[in-house]
Amino acid sequence: MTAPSTFGLSSEARNLHWLLNNLVEEVPGILSVAVVSSDGLLLLSSDPGRNAEAQEARGVRRAGPRGSSADLATIVSGIGSLTVGAAKLMDFGKVKHTMVAMDEGSLFVMSISDGSLLGVHGSADCDMSVVAYHMALFVGRAGHVLTPELRSELRRSLEQQAPAGSER
Repeated sequence: MTAPSTFGLSSEARNLHWLLNNLVEEVPGILSVAVVSSDGLLLLSSDPGRNAEAQEARGVRRAGPRGSSADLATIVSGIGSLTVGAAKLMDFGKVKHTMVAMDEGSLFVMSISDGSLLGVHGSADCDMSVVAYHMALFVGRAGHVLTPELRSELRRSLEQQAPAGSER
């Protein structure tokens, strides 16, 4: 996880960290994960270094876009915004999820009930249906607890974990 310790966090924040960690560790092919608020701010992310051994064993080159959770959050926010705009133009209702398949990986974006987004960067050989299923489980479990208070706590936690001079 981005925050190596959940000490001092509320039980809801610790639960979200646990759910995200479980998603990354239990689902084969997931390289990195980011939870992004409706205004595009990173709330929670996987730590690419945490799964380095498992990724090396599978022959994976990178842990995420340029290895940065902030990069993944930016991409997820942009895709989320673009698809919401497209859905409004097409008058087809709310966007539930988006998938981008690339030669060497996949990107999944799923809406969370409060307008936040769950973004997953997967390897080329990941089983897309398994990733989507586990993302839906995460959203179902996390969506009801992602309150404005919890989003603020998660942002503060990320700011406290950021090394001096780094940008968020």
